[in-house]
Order: sequence, then structure tokens, then C-alpha cells
Amino acid sequence: MDIVTGTYPLGPGNGPLLVRTTRTGLGAKAGHDLTLEAARWHGEAVVDAEDPARSSVSVEVDATSFQVRKGVGGVRPLSDADRRDILRNIGEKVLGTARHPVIAFRSSLVAGAPEAFRVEGDLTLAGVTRPVTIDALLADGRVRGSVTLTQSRWGIKPYSALFGALRLSDEVGVWFDLVLAPDVPSRDA
Repeated sequence: MDIVTGTYPLGPGNGPLLVRTTRTGLGAKAGHDLTLEAARWHGEAVVDAEDPARSSVSVEVDATSFQVRKGVGGVRPLSDADRRDILRNIGEKVLGTARHPVIAFRSSLVAGAPEAFRVEGDLTLAGVTRPVTIDALLADGRVRGSVTLTQSRWGIKPYSALFGALRLSDEVGVWFDLVLAPDVPSRDA
């Protein structure tokens, strides 16, 4: 399916918006590499098939809506209590969701060809706005892409435990695999 010029709504019904973390430090074996999914988010892709430079993307994520989808590694599997603690720590110690409940991205440039393009723009995270470049591709009516974020660029101190022996890596990956269609229903949780 070719993507045609138009405006496409974005949200959880289009596909997953994932954050992947890794661990480091002497106590890394005790922790888990996590896959988190944003359950509530919305946005819009304005596509100009003739002139990609006139295309744009905007997305807003409810920073309180992350869910732990997977935990790999660790000395024991993630429990429900672990999942609750992780989400509490994300809200209180990492993102400060009480003061900054929204993560927002606004593009300033779309460049390249459908099979490999980049989207440049501003990401507001934990109340700080910084430029980012997202690498993506479009095939079979789906847009897939990723960006690696260095948390400290946004003033976020990577989470640590066990007196600093277990630390989250400063870099986290954001991944998406979305269907672009004008009538995809929302599946907000």
C-alpha cells in the first residue's frame, strides 16, 4: 500500500511506541533490561507524497501511561510489585510526571525518501526541550523508526539502586512500528 498525501492520526491503535532500557554497573545482574510501552498518546503525521520536506509529525505522550511490557535478565523474574515500583520510580525519580505529565515531539524537518528518511525536531522531556533526529522507513503502509536518547541531555539522572551498584544506562532507545491509515481506531488504555 502506497502512502498518499494526507493527514494521518496517530495513537496506540496504530501500533506500539516503546522505550527500551539497559542496565550497567557492578550490580547489573540483579536488574532487568526493560521494555516500556506508552499506553496513552496521540499525534498526527501530515504527509506530502510529492514533497516530503512539506511533511510534519507531532506527538504527545501521557508520561504517566507507561506500562512495563518486558523485563529481561535479573536474578529473578519481574513480579507485579516490581512493575509497580518501576512505574513509581519512573514517575517520581526519572520523569517527574507530577510537574511534567506530557512528553512532546514536534518536527521541524522531514528529509529523505520513503525507504529511508529522517525526521528532525524538538523533544520536550521532563520539562526540557532538545533537538533530536529520528531515523525511519516507510514500507507496506507502515512507518518504522527509532531514536536513541541520552537522558542526561534532558537533565535526567539515570535511575540507580543498590547504592549506585545497579544503574540504568544513560542511553535509552525509543522504537515505533505504526500503521499509517486515515481511520485507525484508538486503543487508549
